[in-house]
Amino acid sequence: MATTFADQLRSLPDVALGALIQLRPDLVVPLPADISALAVRAQSRGSVARCLDALDEFTLQILDAARLSRDPDTILTSVEAITELAAAAPADDVRAAVDRLRARFLLHGPEHELQVIGAVDEVTSPYPAGLGRPADYLDPLAAALCADRAKLRRTVLAAPPAARAVLERLAAGPPIGALNAAAMAEPVRWLVEHHVLVPVGEAGRAPRPDGELVELPREIGLLLRRDTGPLGPLRPTAPTPPSAVREAKSVDSAGAGQVMEAVRITETILETLGAEPAPVLKTGGLGVRDLKRLARATGQDEASTAMLLEVAYAAGLLGEADASGAPRGVYVSRAGGVEEIFLPTGTYDLWRATGIAQRWETLARSWLAMTRQPSLIGQRDERDRPITPLSPDAERAGAPQARREALRVLTALPAGTAPSVDAVLGQLAWQAPRRARGREAAHRDALAGAVTLGVAALGAITSYGRLLLDDQAEPDPDPLGLDAQPSAAGSDVVRVLDALLPAPVDHVLVQADLSVVVPGPPEPELAAELDVVAEHESAGGASVHRVTAASVRHALDVGYGAADLHALFQRRSRTPVPQALTYLIDDAARTHGGLRTGSAGAYLRSDDEALLAGALADKRLAPMALRRIAPTVLVTAYPVARLLGALREAGYAPVAEDAGGAAVLTRPKVRRAASRTPLAAKVAEQPGPPQLAGPRLAGVVEQIRRGDIATRAARRAPVTVRAAHGQGVPGLTAVQAHGQAMAVLQQAVRDKARVWVGYVDSHGATLSRLVRPVSLSAGYLRAEDDRTETLHTFALHRITAAVPEEDERR
Repeated sequence: MATTFADQLRSLPDVALGALIQLRPDLVVPLPADISALAVRAQSRGSVARCLDALDEFTLQILDAARLSRDPDTILTSVEAITELAAAAPADDVRAAVDRLRARFLLHGPEHELQVIGAVDEVTSPYPAGLGRPADYLDPLAAALCADRAKLRRTVLAAPPAARAVLERLAAGPPIGALNAAAMAEPVRWLVEHHVLVPVGEAGRAPRPDGELVELPREIGLLLRRDTGPLGPLRPTAPTPPSAVREAKSVDSAGAGQVMEAVRITETILETLGAEPAPVLKTGGLGVRDLKRLARATGQDEASTAMLLEVAYAAGLLGEADASGAPRGVYVSRAGGVEEIFLPTGTYDLWRATGIAQRWETLARSWLAMTRQPSLIGQRDERDRPITPLSPDAERAGAPQARREALRVLTALPAGTAPSVDAVLGQLAWQAPRRARGREAAHRDALAGAVTLGVAALGAITSYGRLLLDDQAEPDPDPLGLDAQPSAAGSDVVRVLDALLPAPVDHVLVQADLSVVVPGPPEPELAAELDVVAEHESAGGASVHRVTAASVRHALDVGYGAADLHALFQRRSRTPVPQALTYLIDDAARTHGGLRTGSAGAYLRSDDEALLAGALADKRLAPMALRRIAPTVLVTAYPVARLLGALREAGYAPVAEDAGGAAVLTRPKVRRAASRTPLAAKVAEQPGPPQLAGPRLAGVVEQIRRGDIATRAARRAPVTVRAAHGQGVPGLTAVQAHGQAMAVLQQAVRDKARVWVGYVDSHGATLSRLVRPVSLSAGYLRAEDDRTETLHTFALHRITAAVPEEDERR
């Protein structure tokens, strides 16, 4: 029978050992050298704490039952004792919980001699199930009272109402209370004087400002729990609070609408930052004023704007760049150095050219992976400073796990089920009470973010949201990369979402008032054209743009001709093009380019002397200090770009020209920050230990088994072999051991006898193996391991010692 924890692990079949590794994957990070190292790690405080964090409320209560039912002398318990203590729960549920604990080796040993792993008492409350320590451990007088059951009942029943309320509170757990002067007034003094509560101290602690402590003995706590049971209320299954039920189609439709809104708001944020970049604060992040500016541009509240700003940054659509050369000014710090600014990256242009579903998928996956908690933005840090968007203070490493935990509660429910936020938090508190404690804010943030992005709608998870979460949870089906065909799992989300979204349109409806209605999401090419020729007015399922004289001049500035614009509206409009629009384009084109600028600084020329004279006399152009050098030429000391801007602000329609007099018509250069890798691409799976399965798991188990065999063989190796591995042996040096080893090996080849061989492997580790030499030539020893029937090859320069098997006990 196995006598040690390591022996119990060693006796497990490979399937059971693999199951343990799957349940506790941190045990193989890094890979242990052998079973003994695995056993030490399985009993460590950190590993046990991580294992307990994943257990549900009922399983933890059964673990408390195992701790309470231990025999004081042997420190052992049994399945029968645990079942008796948890009699309020069905026996099958108790047995299943015990099996879960044994599968994780938190309980180990035979059923009638179960032992709780030692680290459990170190990482959990010292008061199992909220019960205090036994009375005989605390105080002899309290022990005498508890020994007389009748007197104990009379004393408890005689307690004043205020004292009885104190008892009920301590009986629910924890059984410890502070004993200060105010508390000793009446109820607590009565309980202490009657030995129902015992004053206790904590060795080595500093004096408490609120006084000493009192503890409720375990026997009295069990008496007060006679109605609920020794362990308190037991819930073998998760609570199922009432939830609203929505039609799945309505949930998907509402979610699809929010998807379009989230993508539109993200584009607005990035376009606003592209037009007017925001400086990066010295402490990192975006300033409060810039956040308010973005919120006004999007028409959303600051919380939603900040959340989508964080997601855009995580998706690699937003980045930092030096402020020098910024499109709308240079931001210089007080020290005179050039600061950084937030700008859309080059990835943004590629992202915007894709469909809405693909754009949303990029945002959603980045949101799931980003280690940021947007709900912290606007709160105060420990130095009473506001937490700003993109600042380091909003970083939370556990945020991705919190999102998945909250959303998995929704995915576990039937389609259309819409529980309240408090119901979701209650489910999480039952599923993993240790992990959920203190993470309520992160879970609320996750649910709010899911609604903002459209992953959930009307309180329920959407169909494409389920696919997104399922795709994230699935292990890699091809860990070795042998499948040459790329996986199409990620496109399932896009296909489902595309079917819910309105089809992109390639046409517009031009109205008589020069408004342009787009009856649906525009195709990327149409959206790019509208950005040039019209001004955006409103968004939604059908967006509205308006053609103005300024927008037509802008189109002419970037290279469109009057004929091009007429053809564009004829091709795109499903309604007749209004005559007013035709006149507007022709009038703008007629005056466009009437003035020409070049380098002088800059010059301004025109064949129309009256037009040039008007520009010279225009007070709005006085800052340009224009002067006439010919009847048709004006010059200024300012550069061409400055002169062009001043003329356009004054209402003129100038065109730049090159040295040969040809008009220069180009789109203005849009500055972009350096491209960044989206966070979802860098974080391929949930942070934490790898989820092993299939060939990976089998390989890990085999490696541990081999390491254990090698370690045990090394422990049985003769003293000569162990000396060659570094242990000091009088009169024996490494050179002598190697010379002797060659002679021993040559004799063993002739006799076909088994020998112990000590050697250093390619990783520098010292190992020992009992083998039967087959040949010794060309600098290598070839030997057979009779136990595994494997032929091994050893480089002679790596062999440290060789001892015949019959001499191994010397």
